[in-house]
Amino acid sequence: MTGHIHSFESFGTVDGPGIRFVVFMQGCPMRCLYCHNPDTWTGGGTEHSVEDVAARVLRYRNYFSNGGGVTVSGGEPMLQQAFVTELFNKLKAEGLNTCLDTSGVMFDEKDPDAVMPLLNATDLVLLDIKHIDPEEHKKLTGRGNENILAFAKFLSDHGKKMWIRHVLVPGKTDRDDWLTRLRAFIDTLDTVEKVEVLPYHTMGVVKYEKLGYDYPLQGVEPPTAERVENAKKILRAGFQK
Repeated sequence: MTGHIHSFESFGTVDGPGIRFVVFMQGCPMRCLYCHNPDTWTGGGTEHSVEDVAARVLRYRNYFSNGGGVTVSGGEPMLQQAFVTELFNKLKAEGLNTCLDTSGVMFDEKDPDAVMPLLNATDLVLLDIKHIDPEEHKKLTGRGNENILAFAKFLSDHGKKMWIRHVLVPGKTDRDDWLTRLRAFIDTLDTVEKVEVLPYHTMGVVKYEKLGYDYPLQGVEPPTAERVENAKKILRAGFQK
């Protein structure tokens, strides 16, 4: 089986526990206003077999101490679910830790069990919740969040460990009432091990320029340290992990 891959990172330290080999898949159905990888949205990428990617990962296995392993990110990795499932099964057979970095946007509430083969091969899910409000989520990403929140509940109900990630964008996601609602939702989940606040940055602007795209958040500055700490305080309130 082959998959379309954007790029690889051999020593990732921010995409799950420990040192990780990160596979960035090509393709994403969302158009987040703050996306810093617009070059992953459509087409392109390079075709690789499961065997080739697994071999690349296994070259670094001696560095995967302290819970390290492989993370598949994107783009949106669940667009290529069969490929990621086969890759994870192959790597788990080698004793590696597997982590899925996803928005959950591909979760189908009408056929929820379709995701189980992938989840059975996944040790940890990094779930990016873009916005707690469905209408604001649609403005931010082009899609609603109903199935994403349903995916979070599905993970919890099936005992799958997850880290919640939330990008803090001034004027778009950082209002205290939104953060408080997100915190209340997280409190309904039983398997959240960690909550991460990711400050918005503008490092992707140059990619928009190269692609000939208008940057949708022109003029929006990264959040202040005070607003980041405020978000962490709200989203981690009463959370000890």
